Amino acid sequence: MDWTNATPLAALTGGILIGLACAIMLLGLGRIAGVSGLAARAFALSQTGPPWRIAAAFIVGLPVGAGIANLISGPVIARFPSSPAVVLIGGLLVGFGTRMGSGCTSGHGVCGLSRLSPRSIVATLSFMSFGFATVAVMRVLGVSW
Repeated sequence: MDWTNATPLAALTGGILIGLACAIMLLGLGRIAGVSGLAARAFALSQTGPPWRIAAAFIVGLPVGAGIANLISGPVIARFPSSPAVVLIGGLLVGFGTRMGSGCTSGHGVCGLSRLSPRSIVATLSFMSFGFATVAVMRVLGVSW
């Protein structure tokens, strides 16, 4: 862990903004701000959930918000595996897990935990545990990017 480049204030600010957006969506619309459900609705893969315009605005706002943050604080340097196949397989596994778990990390981890949803508590413990285990196994095997 590179603690010299940690940005706790930026992380705290981002967390507060995510929580605020989720609270506004829940209190204002009575809807959970789970990205997978909103994306399914925005791309017409689901007929349930919030009205299409709200789902589409939320999904469009994700990259627009990231772009604004990039303009304000500078670019974020992200590193990905060099193999497109690894990214594709990982994306498919995440999508499968999202459908199997009835929601994504944002829906369960942010919105579900704040409502003390038992299903979300189990889901969050599951994906966090498997995430930690995956990183541990990759480190033992010497795999990184």
